[in-house]
Amino acid sequence: MAAGTLYIVSTPIGNMEDITYRAVRLLGEVDLIAAEDTRRTRKLLSHYGIQATVTSCFDQNEVAKAPGFVEKLKNGETIALVTDAGTPAISDPGYRLVKLVSEAGLPVVSVPGVSALVTVLSVSALPLTSFTFRGFVPTAKGKRRDYLLEMKGRQETYVMYEAARRLLVTLTELRALIGECDIVVGREMTKLHEEVIRGPIAEVIDKLEGRELKGEVTLVVRTRPVQRDQAELYGEIEALLRGGVRLKEAVRALSREFDISRGELYKEALRVQETIRGQ
Repeated sequence: MAAGTLYIVSTPIGNMEDITYRAVRLLGEVDLIAAEDTRRTRKLLSHYGIQATVTSCFDQNEVAKAPGFVEKLKNGETIALVTDAGTPAISDPGYRLVKLVSEAGLPVVSVPGVSALVTVLSVSALPLTSFTFRGFVPTAKGKRRDYLLEMKGRQETYVMYEAARRLLVTLTELRALIGECDIVVGREMTKLHEEVIRGPIAEVIDKLEGRELKGEVTLVVRTRPVQRDQAELYGEIEALLRGGVRLKEAVRALSREFDISRGELYKEALRVQETIRGQ
């Protein structure tokens, strides 16, 4: 008996027409659809008149259900993995199942399509020769601060996901930590009220003030190169430490920005820390 195939199927992020002919055909042919949210997936299937057997596969049960999916594949059944929207396994459930299936020597086939990060990047009007995808912005304040600080002192394009209700807080912290940069915010992409906000971070913050946004947004950050005089180093260290940044993280960020070795900078940072504690 030939083994079945696990299909990784991309689904629309908003507009129902953003799905390939191949994806629609396969969703109607497979023996089982493993869905992050069965209710949302059934709406998609209903829209295209597809009758299918659907089961859940989300973060909390993916590991427990994966061995059963592997057995079905070994028995020749075919399975399509879908998430709420976009491409599975990209900041969504799926990679653990794909890993287990591939380790079992069973075929895994991508059925490509839309992805929120690529959708926003394509209209960002920012340089995209290379970019770094950083997933979801951490919710805990300390972790979020360290996460944002990682972008300090580099000239690069970063893309990440953030809850709309936290966006203004994140942008305000980002500006305080890394200074001026260019921002693109994509929300409700491919939907009726699609919106792309572009501009320097200060302007984007002004545009968002007083607005109540819902859902998730895709945030693109283009950091700017900054020529810094090492005479500013002491003040930078003090500002970060007084702002609650851990000494190790401050050293890591500033060593990039000022092009100075971490060892040398660490000694200076310790002196600044002792001065602060003595006050």
